[in-house]
Amino acid sequence: MLYHKKWNIMIDPIREKLDDKIKQLNSSRVFKKVTPKGDLSWYTKWVSSFIIIIGMALTSADIQPYNLWFHFVGVIGWLGVGMMWHDRALIFINGVATFIFLSGLINYYFSV
Repeated sequence: MLYHKKWNIMIDPIREKLDDKIKQLNSSRVFKKVTPKGDLSWYTKWVSSFIIIIGMALTSADIQPYNLWFHFVGVIGWLGVGMMWHDRALIFINGVATFIFLSGLINYYFSV
């Protein structure tokens, strides 16, 4: 036990691990991380994330159309991850982003 002078209380150090607490609760409301690690979706999400970051850097430097291409490839990757995970929110946001970046590319090359 530790004594805290300011609050005048005794503090018991935390000795249990999170997994042990979850087991004790035996609750369906407590969720552990279920994101896959080391499979195709894991590599795709990380590569796509770095590609999108490169696209952001290119956008901040006003380097066109490369910024649009990097964003387009990155959101296509995340769209694929959303489909692999059956995650409607990822599919929706990246589907919309794919259309937006594709529209930007068409506008850049064809001035529609």
